[in-house]
Amino acid sequence: MVKGSVGTIVGETNPLAFKFLINKQVGRGTYIKAKAEGNEWILAQVEDVKRSNSAYSVNQQNDAARNYDSHETMIAEARVIGVGSNGKLHLPTSPARPGDSVFIADEKLIKATLGLAKGDMYIGMLRGYDIRVELDANTLVQKHCSVLAKTGSGKSYTAAVILEELLDRKVALLVIDPHGEYASMKEPNKEGDFAKYKIKPRGYDVVVYTPGEMAMNQRADRPFRFNGLNLSAREVAKMIPHESASSGQLGLLYEAISALRAETDAYTLEDVIEQVVRSNSKVKWNLVGQLESLLELGLFSGSATPTEELLRPGRASVIDMTGILPELQAMIVSRLLTDVFEARKRRLISPGMVVVEEAHNYIPERGTGNAASTSIVRTIAAEGRKFGLGLMVISQRPARVDKNVISQCNTQIIMRVTNPNDLKALSKGLEGMTGELEEEIKRLPAGVAMIVSNEIERPITVSIRPRKSRHGGVSTEIVAKVKAGAAAPPRAARGPDKRPAAPTSAGGAAARSPVPRKNSGGGLLRKVLGPKRA
Repeated sequence: MVKGSVGTIVGETNPLAFKFLINKQVGRGTYIKAKAEGNEWILAQVEDVKRSNSAYSVNQQNDAARNYDSHETMIAEARVIGVGSNGKLHLPTSPARPGDSVFIADEKLIKATLGLAKGDMYIGMLRGYDIRVELDANTLVQKHCSVLAKTGSGKSYTAAVILEELLDRKVALLVIDPHGEYASMKEPNKEGDFAKYKIKPRGYDVVVYTPGEMAMNQRADRPFRFNGLNLSAREVAKMIPHESASSGQLGLLYEAISALRAETDAYTLEDVIEQVVRSNSKVKWNLVGQLESLLELGLFSGSATPTEELLRPGRASVIDMTGILPELQAMIVSRLLTDVFEARKRRLISPGMVVVEEAHNYIPERGTGNAASTSIVRTIAAEGRKFGLGLMVISQRPARVDKNVISQCNTQIIMRVTNPNDLKALSKGLEGMTGELEEEIKRLPAGVAMIVSNEIERPITVSIRPRKSRHGGVSTEIVAKVKAGAAAPPRAARGPDKRPAAPTSAGGAAARSPVPRKNSGGGLLRKVLGPKRA
């Protein structure tokens, strides 16, 4: 047996696979090497390990009590990745030779053969090895990326690790955040094995915007607003849910705005509502309700947020959608990304990357829903690379995300997925997906990802490094753990009618509920129709 060998090749071999008899501990996923023709090394990975024995009878005289001697063997099945030479990978032209020794692959061979030696974005360690996995930042941004996983597997955590690496390289980011998870990137992380992964905690330049009123979102740094002056009928129509707007209502909207343009050089959304109210149409009140919903958000009041402010090198602009109705979220994203894409096409803003969290809500697959934002996200996926605008989509339901968009993502980061429909969707969207890879995806532990990319020769599993910034997506504990012997929490004080007494402020008065959004629509109607008669 050759020194350092972990096994000997046995049985039939071919250029794509071979088996070897194990003489030292080797497990699934281990990278091994064997000699190829021309004194080069073949890199392979163990896909399966089987244990067996050969049993035979040594006492045929007593059939009732046979004695057996068994010789246990372990056989590994290895899949050939290729032969690396002169910085290029190719499959061996001839199979490995039976009887040759098998060795554990060294770091240099693994990195060179898999294509891990040319990246600059450090996202973690190759699972089971102290080998840094580094992706190419330019490729990831220009050719788009997806992060797909079931809830609780660490998809948002992993996405934030990627965003940290991009911010370290001064990439401009625009993040669509439905749940307010990315505001925490401002603060350094306090939990993680930083020494093992050789990183240092830090916070990042993050600005959180909330659509409309600041009072509705305590995490927000600034309000996000659109230009509400001289809106075209098409712009307003895109902000109204199509399922709730009839052709008659849309026609009335076009008539109202055409009339305003004939009368004045400057008009607002309030003026549009007043014009619709003056109409004699029977469908006007439903349209007025839709327009007042937009007005009450505060999206079109005050100064518009400059598009160039949203994409600044080294900064993440987070659009926090907390508290916004889902159908309105999609319309806000549609208008926002349209403005950003048009500005980037004209080179008015910095190149950068758009990040869409919970992507199944904004780009649903056909048959699973409709969203006003689908068209523009598809356009960015198809054409963004030409204009320096990358895209990252993140979702817990791969089967419900538009396949046209997913197919445009050159880098796919997949964490644990168990839903059969989601696995089927991944199989359709990934080249080279096998039954073994599906099984591996189902068994991935939290914090471990499979990376599939044209830049990497074979799907690899990676232990994601700790975040440098604080994680904001921690699940809220619902059932409190009460320690043995701990006193029960005090009961709420009760009033004379046995109901809990209202909490009081420092001055003793009953505390008031938060101030609701201002309802400007009712005031508009009174302004147009006159005071209510007794």
